[in-house]
Amino acid sequence: MDFYYHPCSAPCRSVMMTAKALGVELNLKLMKVMDGEQLKPEFVKLNPQHTIPTLVDNGFSIWESRAILVYLVEKYGQDDSLYPKDPEKKAVVNQRLYFDMGTLFHSFVQAIYPQIRSNAPADPEAMKKVDSAFDHLNTFLEGQDYVAGDCLTVADIALLASVSTFEVVDFDIGQYSNVSRWYENAKEVTPGWEENWEGVQLIKKFVDESRQKE
Repeated sequence: MDFYYHPCSAPCRSVMMTAKALGVELNLKLMKVMDGEQLKPEFVKLNPQHTIPTLVDNGFSIWESRAILVYLVEKYGQDDSLYPKDPEKKAVVNQRLYFDMGTLFHSFVQAIYPQIRSNAPADPEAMKKVDSAFDHLNTFLEGQDYVAGDCLTVADIALLASVSTFEVVDFDIGQYSNVSRWYENAKEVTPGWEENWEGVQLIKKFVDESRQKE
């Protein structure tokens, strides 16, 4: 399987962790998005939206990380633990995945990206949405070790990639006790955490170097 990615992308890293959990080998194809490689005709042919991550499995092309996570588990999972078949359990996993996409990671894009790209100060209104997202996640995790049931699922993996990326601006995850507890456990039990953290550190290095130039 060809996997078009960049290690700084949380959605890309969530796919890499899921693949590792499944024992699936990915043929990693680094995309230099800052150079516009995603706009090359051969890539646009694979993905008209020219976004990463993009997975090509035996000629089948799929993008949007959370769709890729589900595809990988449903096709290559030895069981349904990462993405349950039970309708109610699956619905909870789906809800958490959509929460990650539309609320938590979206708040990162709105509040943190500007700080990374232009070293701009945090926008107070945008940061309120970050706090709100973490408040909701903290509620989801009340009395639970995992975000969608009693074992690791793709929802944990997607959210782990997103939550860890907030650390590039030293966001205080510790102020959310349930999230902090879940985060420490997720680091231990999620295959591929080390590679995920390497990607976070790449962004952190960029941020630190930008600040030093001021």
